[in-house]
Formats: sequence, C-alpha cells, structure tokens
Amino acid sequence: MRLFIAANFDEKIVSALTELQEDLRRNGAEGNFTRPENLHLTLAFIGEYGNPEDVLDIMEEIPFSPVTLQIDGFWHLRELYLLKMAADPELENYVRRLRKALSDHGIPFDRKKFSPHITLIRKVSFRNGSLELPESLSKLPVGINKVSLMRSERGKKGMIYTELESVEG
Repeated sequence: MRLFIAANFDEKIVSALTELQEDLRRNGAEGNFTRPENLHLTLAFIGEYGNPEDVLDIMEEIPFSPVTLQIDGFWHLRELYLLKMAADPELENYVRRLRKALSDHGIPFDRKKFSPHITLIRKVSFRNGSLELPESLSKLPVGINKVSLMRSERGKKGMIYTELESVEG
C-alpha cells in the first residue's frame, strides 16, 4: 500500500487553487493539472508500506497544533509547477518530530528536506511564459487544522488519493 502523510485543504482553499490553475491554463500553461480532490501539502512520503495502523499510531503520538501558512510564490522544479509556502517554524518542528518518530519505529519515508509546497501541474510547459501570483492569493491564509494518512493508487485517469484516517489539532 502506497502511503503518505498530508495536510488537506478546506473547500475555500481548494476553490482558490483551482481558480489559479484555470488562470494558468488561460495563460498558456499545459500539462497534467492536479485534480482538485488531490491538492494537498505532503508532510512525509512513506511509499510502499503494508501496515497503515503503525503510521497512524505514530501520528496520534505526535501532537499537532493547527497552523496558518502563507503562499510565497511559484516554484518551477524540473517538470513540476508548484506553489511555494512560506517557512513556518511550527509546521517545520512538527514535521521534524513526525519524521523522527517514523525513523525511530523503522518506518521508511522519503528523507528529502521538507519544502512545503502544493503541486499544481506535472509535466508542465508554457506557451506564453509564466504567470505572476495574484495578490489575492498571496494574502490568502492557508489554514491546516488536521493531518491525514493518505493512500495513493493509480487509477485510469491519474492518481487517486484516499484519506484513511486523520488527526486533528
């Protein structure tokens, strides 16, 4: 079972992100746009792991407090187009404690440095250059009130992410 721990967003944030994706399309962005129901912020990517209960136990052990993030611009990384989030010490501390607990319990995860972002487009290309981040979006507070254990499966129309359980702050 392919697992990851993520922050999912409320409808207001998903709507704003979907509107941003439409602006990008209108301005010549092409690629595989992340479906609205798949927009999230990954905290720890675990990958193939057969016992989600082990992961959930760890998530319940590590206290999570709600945080509010700010959007900090676009990030073009290889074939990905991402929305960068401003650094938040509280979230970074939580992710550090979460990943240490995963490691202490022998649960494998991707050890890349945590860089909070939202993937907007995969295999991106631009016909007309990139778009400036709308001011309204740069001021939009992105509240995170819970963290979720997610399952990732490949479907006929792309990835399907399913929330298995969540821990509220």
